[in-house]
Amino acid sequence: MIPSTNHKTVGIYVRVSTNRQDIQVQLLELRRYCQARGWNALEYIDDGFSGALNEDRRPALKNLMADARLRKIAAVVVWDYSRFARSLRQLVDAMDSFRGWDVSFISLREGIDTETANGRLIFGIFASLAEFERELTRERIFLGLKRARARGRVPGPKRNPVDLPRLHQEAARGLSLRRLGGAFGVSKDTVRALLQRPAAVVGDPSPNHDFSSVEAGRAPQPV
Repeated sequence: MIPSTNHKTVGIYVRVSTNRQDIQVQLLELRRYCQARGWNALEYIDDGFSGALNEDRRPALKNLMADARLRKIAAVVVWDYSRFARSLRQLVDAMDSFRGWDVSFISLREGIDTETANGRLIFGIFASLAEFERELTRERIFLGLKRARARGRVPGPKRNPVDLPRLHQEAARGLSLRRLGGAFGVSKDTVRALLQRPAAVVGDPSPNHDFSSVEAGRAPQPV
């Protein structure tokens, strides 16, 4: 057994996404690791939560990050970094936060320990890979938009034309924003925003109306 030289408090984080996964497999190994070093371990367990969920939707992870921020724990210990982070970017962001809070990060299966020079080296490699991945994503998005514009397509949601003078006319009848939204196929917030624009000629059926493009919804219906 490794001699006890540091009685610090650490946070063990465990996550499984389905009831077919055995949470004890992770817990037992993590407990042994901490006990061998004489560490007091607080356990944070997200049982039945997908790794695709962000911090706010994983209660144990949210509590862990809050305690790390307050320096209630000196290190975060996980069985596998995929149990902790849903992506390399999330992992790097979390480890960067831990570094700012003076909290170590340890992942047993990958042999990562940011208290060691080797662990810091691995963190630097992860950070570089995450930045490379982000640049590739940004480049793909840019090229996709460029191709769409070259084909005469405007990226974004489909738009419904709203007859602004008619909208003002119907609003003058005292209809609620919700009813107006239902009639014109837009949200009540969009109706509120459009009503702040002046109607050039209320009720004028000419083709010179100011038609405002708004987010797609149902086709306008008679009020």
